[in-house]
Amino acid sequence: MKKVLEKTFKLTENKTTVRKELTAGLITFLTMSYILIVNPNILSITGMDKDALFTSTALAAIFATLVMGLYAKLPIALASGMGLNAFFAFTICGAMGYTWQFALTAVFIEGLIFILLTFFNVRELIVKSIPKVLKDAISVGIGLFITLIGLKNAGIVVSSPSTLLAMGDFSQHSVWIAFLGLFITAILFAANVNGSILIGIIAATLFGIVLGDVALPEASIIGAPPSIAPLFARFEWNHLLSSNMLIVVFTLLFVNLFDTVGTLIGVISKTGLADEKGNFPQLKKALLADALGTTAGAILGTSTVTAYVESASGVASGGRTGLTAVGVALMFALALFFSPLFLMVPATATSPALIIVGLFMISSVTKIDFSDISNGLPAFLTIVFMPFTYSIAEGIVFGMLSYTLIKVCTGRLKDVSIAMYVITALFLLKITLDAMHLY
Repeated sequence: MKKVLEKTFKLTENKTTVRKELTAGLITFLTMSYILIVNPNILSITGMDKDALFTSTALAAIFATLVMGLYAKLPIALASGMGLNAFFAFTICGAMGYTWQFALTAVFIEGLIFILLTFFNVRELIVKSIPKVLKDAISVGIGLFITLIGLKNAGIVVSSPSTLLAMGDFSQHSVWIAFLGLFITAILFAANVNGSILIGIIAATLFGIVLGDVALPEASIIGAPPSIAPLFARFEWNHLLSSNMLIVVFTLLFVNLFDTVGTLIGVISKTGLADEKGNFPQLKKALLADALGTTAGAILGTSTVTAYVESASGVASGGRTGLTAVGVALMFALALFFSPLFLMVPATATSPALIIVGLFMISSVTKIDFSDISNGLPAFLTIVFMPFTYSIAEGIVFGMLSYTLIKVCTGRLKDVSIAMYVITALFLLKITLDAMHLY
């Protein structure tokens, strides 16, 4: 078996081991396993069967992540995307008043279009057209973004009606659980201990049990996963050619494209697999894995599947090949049958992993030349818009828009590729649609 894994994933060439890869997969799973709870809670608001949603969410993640690991051979995990599931539930089924079957149909069409765009290298062309300075900025922005997620999950940073954000309540156990995990992880990293992030998560979870904040599984921890029959291939074709279907599909395409692109660029830049321009040879395969995952997810009965920024936690702990992704898929498969055990790990215990990874990812800021404002301002906007708008996509939108406009207005037309002009035009169209409240 070891020889097969070595031949398949070229572990020695990538300076990694089976143990390190599978540990990285477990860490990535633990930092993103919340989706197994959150996604059913959000989508069930539309009338979808909550138990079936748990299974469909896990199965979609397993399929897409296996394709990423075995075909693209990258340490990237995929699952139903946060933000996209909210658009599914609160905009398509809420504000627009359509059924969840209509929404699933839109996701299915989006997946098919992405497969075509990937096949004809359109998505790859878009990724390669992004300037290096913005690729570095995307990595930094994602670092700040996932740090904010970690701080929020731990209750260290909370919302405030007067100051927008504020320091959390230090009388809450969640804050101390997160801080314990953070400092243990940092100390172990400083001592070059392998699996530091995983050990920190386990320590934080055990501390939560001692404090009474984490409940041990009751009775049996094994059970058959719920059936997905209520959701499987439940499409609605009545509104296929309607203008609203066009708007919904366009929005899903737009957000998913740049969330996925931003995540891939940001995470892969930390693996050493990217070239000096931030590109990597498996890009097309990675994008196809995302497109296939979305299409399969719609058939299984869940919202758009996308690459997860939490994959950075596995990369930071040493994950370098598709074996890490395979490890994540295996964890999702186990979660189907041992969900009480896996889901007892609270979000606050995985927060330290996100904060530590955020620290590692912002190191790319040293590569950005802020003295040249035509590069510095777009990079800065990319970085700050991600955490401040709580959206990777928005950071990319305004970073790329400002890059093109400043370069054109200062006569540096050669710095802007044809693809960038096209992307900028599409961004301006989206902003116009937003301003007109068309979706």
